[in-house]
Amino acid sequence: MKEDDSPDLPVRKKLPHGIPQWVDERSFYFITICCVPRWENQLCHSRVGQGVLDSVDFYHQHLRWHCLLFLLMPDHAHGIICFPRDEGMKPLIRSWKRYAARTWKIEWQSDFFDHRLRSRVLLEEKVSYILNNPLRAGLCGDSAAWPYVYHPMDRLL
Repeated sequence: MKEDDSPDLPVRKKLPHGIPQWVDERSFYFITICCVPRWENQLCHSRVGQGVLDSVDFYHQHLRWHCLLFLLMPDHAHGIICFPRDEGMKPLIRSWKRYAARTWKIEWQSDFFDHRLRSRVLLEEKVSYILNNPLRAGLCGDSAAWPYVYHPMDRLL
């Protein structure tokens, strides 16, 4: 116990977010990026949401990354993204988060979660999970009506 009687919490290991040389460069990753504080709506306001999705599209159109799907929830975002090996995942996410933070005053957690999607089945499961997230959270009655989603026409399943 610490002096203030709060329990000592375990220290989480930091994820490297590196893409190993043996991983196919065309691999997609399931990404989750959270805001702080949790439960506060920072992303799902029309101007902010559209601006954030436009910045995702900018990175996609300028080949910074290849985005299959990106969806905003009030306090976090999910994406399915392929990253070029030469720039790497962590620097690109950091750059994008910094831009969004400066432009729309979003407060992000310092890190993010990633998971490589190793099969078509897993990719389809994550697409379904992401698209149905607003419905499960009770934010809309039909997931197709959720306005805070980006999926470029050249990257549909």
